[in-house]
Amino acid sequence: MLEIVGLFAGFLTTLSFLPQAIKIIRTRQTESISLIMYSAFVAGVFLWILYGIMINSLPLLMWNVLTFALAGTILTLKVRLG
Repeated sequence: MLEIVGLFAGFLTTLSFLPQAIKIIRTRQTESISLIMYSAFVAGVFLWILYGIMINSLPLLMWNVLTFALAGTILTLKVRLG
């Protein structure tokens, strides 16, 4: 049951970044997002990945790697495009 809760929670939180990532990739407009917020968020997600490795948690690793990719893409575009 714990793994199911973790998988579902990760699915929902990761899915929440998808519309923002798609919009920014399509429009190339990043003015309305916060560089500080996304920098802190991506750093935090990286730490969650490390924690997931340390405790050997597949749901934690799987969803945070995907979230890192989505949020990292947004952060990269924010840095490049301003």
